[in-house]
Amino acid sequence: MGGKKFAVLLCAEDSEYVKKKYGGYFGVFVRMLGEEGETWKKFRVANGEFPKDEEIEEFDGFVITGSCNDAHGNDVWICKLLNLLKELDTLKKKVLGICFGHQILGRALGGKTGRAEAGWDIGITTVELSSSKLFTSLKIPAFLSVIEAHRDEVRELPPTAEVLAWSSRTGVEMFRYGDHMMGIQGHPEYTMDILLHLIDRLLQRNLIEESVAVEAKSDLEARELDREAWKKLCISFLKGRL
Repeated sequence: MGGKKFAVLLCAEDSEYVKKKYGGYFGVFVRMLGEEGETWKKFRVANGEFPKDEEIEEFDGFVITGSCNDAHGNDVWICKLLNLLKELDTLKKKVLGICFGHQILGRALGGKTGRAEAGWDIGITTVELSSSKLFTSLKIPAFLSVIEAHRDEVRELPPTAEVLAWSSRTGVEMFRYGDHMMGIQGHPEYTMDILLHLIDRLLQRNLIEESVAVEAKSDLEARELDREAWKKLCISFLKGRL
């Protein structure tokens, strides 16, 4: 009783592999972010399942997941999600957006998203972090590796938003808006096996070229992930420990 309460806004269908091994993407996020005494609830927003107005105030924070949809699209559920995020901004609720979540959060706050100029970024990317006190207080290194799987990006930041990280392929790898909203383009919640299965699915659906899949897989074998640093950063932000 009395523990914090968080919501995961699921913007994609669970793959069979992730469902079987992790209990779906909800399970993946709770595994990374959840701590003892907390309550976590999922809302399948891509299927039209949203928190009721009277429920919103109950939550201490919200996490927006990745998606196969475009954040610049105007599907009914995407427009409804944009309205929800604007409301969460007004209420100053903590919101952490990942990949599609990062992009849709940027759009909701007044920024612009679209196809990435550099094309697909899939594999492990090294991002450079700004000199923000956010990172120095946590003793986070200036460079972190993270799994990426996207072909869209935040092209223009919302007014007053701060760029927190960038890479050679993406100008906005991470941003913060006020003290309550943060977006991360990469997937700190992903494991290597989740990415490998995702690459195979994208290849089967002809969404990526075979050469891209081969290069991404070989990249995985040669690189390490800074999972613990990302975990510490995400938890510290979402739970107001900065």
